[in-house]
Amino acid sequence: MAMKFGVIVFPGSNCDHDCYYVLKKVFRQDVDFIWHKEEDLSNFDAIVLPGGFSYGDYLRTGAIARFSPVMSAVVEFADTGGIVMGICNGFQILCEAGLLPGAFMRNRDMRFVCKFVKIRVENNDSIFTRAFRVGDVLRVPVAHGDGLYYADQAVLDSLNGSNRVLFRYCIESGEITEDANPNGSLENIAGIINEHGNVMGMMPHPERCSEAILTSADGANVFNSIIQNTQHVSQRTRTAKGTAEWQKNH
Repeated sequence: MAMKFGVIVFPGSNCDHDCYYVLKKVFRQDVDFIWHKEEDLSNFDAIVLPGGFSYGDYLRTGAIARFSPVMSAVVEFADTGGIVMGICNGFQILCEAGLLPGAFMRNRDMRFVCKFVKIRVENNDSIFTRAFRVGDVLRVPVAHGDGLYYADQAVLDSLNGSNRVLFRYCIESGEITEDANPNGSLENIAGIINEHGNVMGMMPHPERCSEAILTSADGANVFNSIIQNTQHVSQRTRTAKGTAEWQKNH
């Protein structure tokens, strides 16, 4: 049975159609666009915040999008156990909204970077990575100017101590090196999850590498993980009691 995905469209989003296509045509899921002024997400099982330049990245990345009407619904959706995935600008918005810890800064060399990179799977015990093995090295594209993930030491210690770093930038052998880091992110962090494991943010674009025709299908298992391992989690039937039980078991 297909899940019901929603792809949020902010003014300035430019990867929304990529996410829609991958979910609809590649993975055969039920998916709708969600305009940023919508305030009801009750019909969805999973929400995707795509990449792009929401509101032109004015002030700072994600800072204005965080106040779109839909974001109050996203916070409520996440707080009740809903699955939320932020890609690139979506990751930045989730941090601005407080759904994920940390913040984003300009890339280390102050230049926009657009290329394939390697990332290593650090944790495969999550909704978003169960189709991988720990140590898998993925070839995925990045495209950002503000991709330097920053957090204070207490947050970094918490992320590491609770195994909430999902991906780190690496070289082909899997070694974590400074040269492999395309933006200067602390500890080469490329993707993380929240404390309950139902909200994920990653800077690389799995939707751009989910078909072999795109020279890499390494991102496909991010979506496969969600689809294959969470069909028992339904937004349509979730209740306060069910949410508490869901959080207890995840």
